[in-house]
Amino acid sequence: MFQIKPIVSMLMRNKSGPLLLLIQIILSVAIVANASFIISERIGLIGRESGVAESEVFDFSIYNFDESIVPESQNLRDLEIIRQLDGVKAAVSTSMTPLSGGGWSSNFSYGSSEEDRKDTPNAALYYSDEQFISTLGLNLIEGRNFYPDEVHIGGSELASLAIVTAEFAKETFGDEPAVGQTMYRGNIGDQPMKIIGVVERLQSAWVDNSNLNRSVILNVELNNAFNRILVRADEAAIAGLKESIPAALHKEHPNRVVTDFTTISEHRISVYRNHELMASVLSLMVVLLLLITSLGLAGMVMFNIERRTKQIGTRRALGAKKRDIVSFFLVENYLLCLIGGGLGGLIAVQLGQQLMTLYSLPKLELIYPIITVAGLLVLTTIAVILPARKAAKISPAIATRSV
Repeated sequence: MFQIKPIVSMLMRNKSGPLLLLIQIILSVAIVANASFIISERIGLIGRESGVAESEVFDFSIYNFDESIVPESQNLRDLEIIRQLDGVKAAVSTSMTPLSGGGWSSNFSYGSSEEDRKDTPNAALYYSDEQFISTLGLNLIEGRNFYPDEVHIGGSELASLAIVTAEFAKETFGDEPAVGQTMYRGNIGDQPMKIIGVVERLQSAWVDNSNLNRSVILNVELNNAFNRILVRADEAAIAGLKESIPAALHKEHPNRVVTDFTTISEHRISVYRNHELMASVLSLMVVLLLLITSLGLAGMVMFNIERRTKQIGTRRALGAKKRDIVSFFLVENYLLCLIGGGLGGLIAVQLGQQLMTLYSLPKLELIYPIITVAGLLVLTTIAVILPARKAAKISPAIATRSV
């Protein structure tokens, strides 16, 4: 029905052209499948939720270089001034900003004694007060928030209470409730910190780190000359606040630097820039490869039409219909695509194994080579159908005249 045998005989009589096209298809499937998988994986990374109301939150830095400034009282006064500005919903000082690319992390120990001690997974550390959750728009799903009188001002050694993310709680305590558990800084018994709450999600500063969704919030406002401030505000007011906040803080005390205003959305763009660039470059490469392969298929059909004009005319004279001519070329190219796609799929899997080993990428899912071959069959149809229909219109008289 599909005239497979004469088509194969035809291809075997002139091997060079089909062989080159077959190699092109194999390489295209191997490269496009892996590139598509990496693009999908990168887009998935970029799309992960941070847990933060990103469009409403921004951070900035205050450096008090005047030695007469008392950091402890000045920080409280600065937060009071910022919270009174129009458009501000909440403001806190913090040790780090989500998605900013820099900050603090640590692990803890837990257990009843050193003999049965276990270590928690590494987690980002946020030192802040009872307004941290509302400032970032986090979702508290278990336990409670800090009370104002539970927040200490000073060094990290004052931390005694912790609110953890759901992923940290799951990885540390499994199915046991995290609320009520005690963690220690160092050995069992050193600086105990009781877990009082769990938030659904709070990402760390490092998007390429395995601890991205493991975070711990501790009940301390760090007492430093350098402070990082997080502000949640109406989106429409953020641009104006970038000018009114420095003005208000300098009016309170002029000898300091207020700088680096950046929204969480801008931090996201910055930390994911390399991932976006890779996805864009690979997308362009995929398009070019598919375009070149399509042009190769169309070119081979047009070449065959020129070369087989007599044969087409003879077939038409013997009663072949136009759809028989079209189907002949389609089947010929489908055969090349399926053979090349099968071999290309095998190479794609092997290439994926190498990428997984060398660059710690996830295992290539088989659906990508399958979709690539399916897409190539669609492109083949589009690339072949027009020149094949043109060939089918050749009349037997014209074909015979060209002999």
